[in-house]
Amino acid sequence: MHQGFQRGDAYPTGAARAVPSYEEDPRFPAMPASPADWRYRPPPAPSWWHRHSGTLRPLAVVGLLTLCGLMILALVREQTGTQGLFVGLALALLPVPLLLGAFRWVDGVEPAPWRNLAFAFAWGACAATLVALLANSLTTAWLATSMNGDGSRADTVGSTVVAPVVEEVAKAGAILLLYLFRRRDFTGVVSGLVVAGVTATGFAFTENVLYLGSAYGQDTAFGGPSALAESATATTFFVRVVLSPFAHPLFTALTGLAFGVAAGLPPQRRTARVLLPLGGLLAATVLHSVWNGAASGAGATFMSVYALCMLPACAALAWLAVRSRQHTVRTLRRTLPAYAAAGWLSVPEAWALASMRARGLAREYARRTHGAEGARTVLEYQHFATSLALLRARAERGAGAPDFVAREQELLHHLWTRRALATPPTEHAALVLAGPAYPAPAWGLVPGPYGPPPPGGAPYAGPPYGSAPYGGAPYARGASGPYGPPGSGTGPPPYG
Repeated sequence: MHQGFQRGDAYPTGAARAVPSYEEDPRFPAMPASPADWRYRPPPAPSWWHRHSGTLRPLAVVGLLTLCGLMILALVREQTGTQGLFVGLALALLPVPLLLGAFRWVDGVEPAPWRNLAFAFAWGACAATLVALLANSLTTAWLATSMNGDGSRADTVGSTVVAPVVEEVAKAGAILLLYLFRRRDFTGVVSGLVVAGVTATGFAFTENVLYLGSAYGQDTAFGGPSALAESATATTFFVRVVLSPFAHPLFTALTGLAFGVAAGLPPQRRTARVLLPLGGLLAATVLHSVWNGAASGAGATFMSVYALCMLPACAALAWLAVRSRQHTVRTLRRTLPAYAAAGWLSVPEAWALASMRARGLAREYARRTHGAEGARTVLEYQHFATSLALLRARAERGAGAPDFVAREQELLHHLWTRRALATPPTEHAALVLAGPAYPAPAWGLVPGPYGPPPPGGAPYAGPPYGSAPYGGAPYARGASGPYGPPGSGTGPPPYG
């Protein structure tokens, strides 16, 4: 019988390291006799919190942001009055759809989940503004006391030094949280710009409500202005809503840009992934400080800073956003042909998926033929194809995920399950826009369900689903997917 190790024995060395052999009636003389002395115990049953954490965490976030929103609403109403609050809300709301629409357009190639954007806007409008309002008020009061009651000097220091730091750090909180806990959706520069811009739009909205409501209160306190030029409300509206609605999004975009660049770096570059966001936050704080200092100075100083600093910076940011979107489209155009060559996509599909116009046209064709559900399926097909291309592009530059093969197969599975409905409208959109760029035999000449043939070619009516289109190898059709049931461990090798 195997004697085992005696209590108190040191860990055996050499040949004695062999695993003890199994016996029908094993003995364990080396283990503690009393359960109270056991070093290893069964794990406790999952707590109520762990069993329901998937529901409780979102509810906690919503509850916290709602509480912040109610508190900031009460504080703003206290400073502006009820009438001023409603006037401020109505006027501050005007630039919000324009800004959100612009950021959504930038994010159009690989849209972020709406929950992420809703969280970012709510954080900026509720949590960040509450932190900024309380911190700025307390700090300004402390500065006034430290400066022997010099309120004017305290206000200047507060607006040019304290406020930029507090506000940019508060807004950066949303970016950091999404970067850490929604990392799969934070894929690069565009993601950082969009999250930062939406957060700052929410912040600017609440801040504008406060300033416009306070200005309205000043006007009504003295019986109303005798002329429009004397109206504090009109002046505030012109400066904050007409002249500089992009100010806060511009500042915070520098932080978001740095987070986006860090997200695209390989995991080995840990120092750069930490220092880049800090550098972006510092740049945002400095630009914010310059803007606040100009707004506190003379009119000539303000206009000089606006013309020589803010407008060029805004133009540079807009150029970068458009360029980043175009870079994403070029990445699709460069990467998707590899999957067409492997048989997962047809050549026309790879072309259409890298064209925003063709993607919109394909959704419209699907909606016309299969209704809203068909358009939704094509939209999902485009989303998964985009994620697949960007996943491979990141892997090619050394920043790929450790589970690249599993992710790639999951995305290929999603494409395959939607291909029967999504391929015909996608290929037809390519034919309409590309025309003679592809030889007619590859497209089929039988009239299809998407309207009359366009000039220069016929709509798609290609080979039946499951066959080998365009010279690719046929893929197996099964009940669960093209390479066995999900999680079976089988699948195509990586391409490239």
